[in-house]
Amino acid sequence: MTGSSDKVPASHGRGYQMKAGQVAVITNLHGNQVVDTWAVGAADAGEFSSMDHTRSVNSSIYFEKGMTVVSNRRRPMMTLIDDSASLRHDTLLCPCNAELYQQLGSDGYHRSCSDNFHEALSEKTEDLPFTPASLNLFMNVPVHADGSLERHAPASKAGDFVALLAEMDLVLVLSACPQDITVINGDDRTPQDVTIRIVTDYPEVSA
Repeated sequence: MTGSSDKVPASHGRGYQMKAGQVAVITNLHGNQVVDTWAVGAADAGEFSSMDHTRSVNSSIYFEKGMTVVSNRRRPMMTLIDDSASLRHDTLLCPCNAELYQQLGSDGYHRSCSDNFHEALSEKTEDLPFTPASLNLFMNVPVHADGSLERHAPASKAGDFVALLAEMDLVLVLSACPQDITVINGDDRTPQDVTIRIVTDYPEVSA
């Protein structure tokens, strides 16, 4: 695959312009890092990835290989075409914000996925006045028959990756989640870097 690799630093966010047909390969370098993920329309920032419509279209609370993220206008935005660990990625939990960390006992400012989203998006296109729900790649949130859920460390291993095919021109926003209080980012509670490579010759697309 061609295309240069970029790093999303631990606890920070980055935005990437993608053309329809390009593939973003996101690699979990250490295996324990959750990546909050959004897509925003390149032509109109008012069209963005919607987890409620995505759950409706896929008839699933999870996001797995072969499923498509759709927008608030129910148009395809990106499809998960490859997943080395065959995970069930979370669509339910909210992106963390400043108030969440205050409730968890954090003193002073704590980076959050919500802040990362707005910082990264504003560098690429028009910002939004709210934070959409995120697709939580690698996040391990089992849901039980009674509707309760648990928060576990990611089941991924170092080097595991996912590949997202852009179905339209969009801005992809990634946040290497700053959560360092719960086990969302692993038992050691240490956020880590992830990498992304945007390619036009991913095997499953070009074959």
